[in-house]
Amino acid sequence: MNLYLLHKPYRMLSQFTDREGRPTLADLIAIPGIYPAGRLDYDSEGLLLLTDDGDLIQRIAHPRYKQPKTYWVQVEGIPDARALDRLRDGLTLKDGPTRPAKVRRLEKPKVSPRQPPVRSRRHIPTSWLELSIQEGRNRQVRRMTAAIGHPTLRLIRTAIGSWRLENLAPGQWRREVLHAPRSPSARSKR
Repeated sequence: MNLYLLHKPYRMLSQFTDREGRPTLADLIAIPGIYPAGRLDYDSEGLLLLTDDGDLIQRIAHPRYKQPKTYWVQVEGIPDARALDRLRDGLTLKDGPTRPAKVRRLEKPKVSPRQPPVRSRRHIPTSWLELSIQEGRNRQVRRMTAAIGHPTLRLIRTAIGSWRLENLAPGQWRREVLHAPRSPSARSKR
């Protein structure tokens, strides 16, 4: 079974069509019958997994399977230890409590420049965090960093489970062949 790892660029939809003419995955990868396993917001970038196997999509995307998702997050300001502990303990958002996150400070990572660049303010520093969660609520990481007083400026998903973005530049993809037993429903489709 084939799995495609794609570095979704900033300001691209995680779908193949758009009635408004915005950039979509079809602009990058022309393999019929594949679908994204989950989504990544229009203004977020990074790893997106695609496959033609519905069971695999379910195992990757559904929260029941607890695939950790790891992000590099550029935030406004420099969170102190107490702010980071709030993320580690889990915090309450408008739609309920989050599970505890794994979080650590990150030296500025080597990332591709973003177009347009992240806004900068002369008197407000920025910093980077590596944040791993096992949920995937709408704009969750952005809402979590805002809740601790450090809004997200840039969000790059670097891993889903054991799959890593590694050296893929924005817009690039690679194929991996998975050798796993197919479910009875998938075998009957052959």
